[in-house]
Amino acid sequence: MWTDTLHFSLARRVSEQFKAVAEVEAFALGGSQISGSIDNHSDIDLYVYSNEIVPLSTRRSIVEQLGAIKADLNLTFWDLGDEWIDLETGIEVDIIYWNQAWIEEQIEYTLINHQGKMGYSTCFWYTVLNSKILFERSDWFSTLQKRCRVSYPEELKHSIIAKNHPVLRSVIPSYYSQIQKSIDRYDLISTNHRLASLFSSFFDVLFAINEVLNPGEKKVLNYALAKCQKIPTNLEGNIESIMQSGATGNALLLDQIDELLDGLDRLLDEEGIDPRRTILLDKG
Repeated sequence: MWTDTLHFSLARRVSEQFKAVAEVEAFALGGSQISGSIDNHSDIDLYVYSNEIVPLSTRRSIVEQLGAIKADLNLTFWDLGDEWIDLETGIEVDIIYWNQAWIEEQIEYTLINHQGKMGYSTCFWYTVLNSKILFERSDWFSTLQKRCRVSYPEELKHSIIAKNHPVLRSVIPSYYSQIQKSIDRYDLISTNHRLASLFSSFFDVLFAINEVLNPGEKKVLNYALAKCQKIPTNLEGNIESIMQSGATGNALLLDQIDELLDGLDRLLDEEGIDPRRTILLDKG
């Protein structure tokens, strides 16, 4: 069982340290340890929920007690986080600190207000729903998880498609148009930058069509192939060709993107959604 692994044992040890911190309301394990997509590079993704920031001095003391080969604390490049490599096991530990009110707002934005985002629309829903609670001071996080155990709202599905599908190639500033310009300029950096954005919105639409939660950036293709019943023909091969052409500025890239997006449009048609009018889909 995955609960018998070194990763889970280490997560438990870290949890015991944070249990004694007054500011911490809940402590949960997420990421590949829960999804089952573990590989040689897998770390431990831990989430600390509180209404007040856990003091850096407290976090530093915890890492020193546990032992670390190397530690980078108080990182603020994305969310507030601490990362270190465990001295005993060599496993990388990644802790993210989220404010309770803030994560509640993210869940409400998705499940109550039914609002999509530019890529990764349902990632917070996915994270909360699929986390393993290692400690909670009350039933706050359990209650939040229960709120997340709902059917995929039709309004949210339409909102995500309306937000992400038009920008693929329909509107003037679409990713497709920007990639076309970057190819003409032989600007490989710009090409691949916009390709990454195109894929994030493409998969957000694909997951919405299938009413599957978006897991985030890692192993997204394998996840889609495993979880989505409705996928474009030759999805894996098509994406591989696009990535290869994007790396070299191959003129075939636009045709390959067209093939990918044509397949997505066919899925929308089968859902009774006109791919030419998705920008109006959430307008009632």
